[in-house]
Amino acid sequence: MPIPQIADKYGSFFNLARQHQVIFYYVGYFSQHIVAAMSDAVKLQLEVAGVAGPTRRRLFSSFVEMAQNIIHYSADTLTAASRDSGELRHGAVCIRRESDGGFLLLCANPVEPDIADALRLKLEGLRSMTLEEIKQAYRQTLREETPQGSKGAGMGLLTVARDAREPLEFDFDAADSAGGAPVFYLKAAI
Repeated sequence: MPIPQIADKYGSFFNLARQHQVIFYYVGYFSQHIVAAMSDAVKLQLEVAGVAGPTRRRLFSSFVEMAQNIIHYSADTLTAASRDSGELRHGAVCIRRESDGGFLLLCANPVEPDIADALRLKLEGLRSMTLEEIKQAYRQTLREETPQGSKGAGMGLLTVARDAREPLEFDFDAADSAGGAPVFYLKAAI
């Protein structure tokens, strides 16, 4: 029996990524060290590609916030859920170049149902706000104390919403019948 060729087996994924102009994609476990390494790679790639400074900064800050949210809130974890540092949690992040010169930033990770409910409320609120209202909420949140149990007081979503050129899009896959956590998807156009 012949051995399947690697290109036959895995080439479709590679070609699909090229076809969709994916410039960065990672799926796996996230930690602070992994995010730091990914950040270095993304920053260099954007500089080499000649992306304008303001776009590069917005894309980079949103990328870091999405990765941090995976570290803090993914329900798929290799570390204790109560752990506040050294977390290792599963998710995915993708940066895609658009034909208009902009970028799409996407992330996905499973979340606990109560977190899914809180995210839905927060994101529905953000979608109804103007850019000026988002900036005002961002400044106000900077002045407030971080609520107990929060790992950022919602600054991450405010940062991504502030940096996006259109309202954030989000979705949730329903939890599977085996009791798995719903998967949270977030898309930002930068």
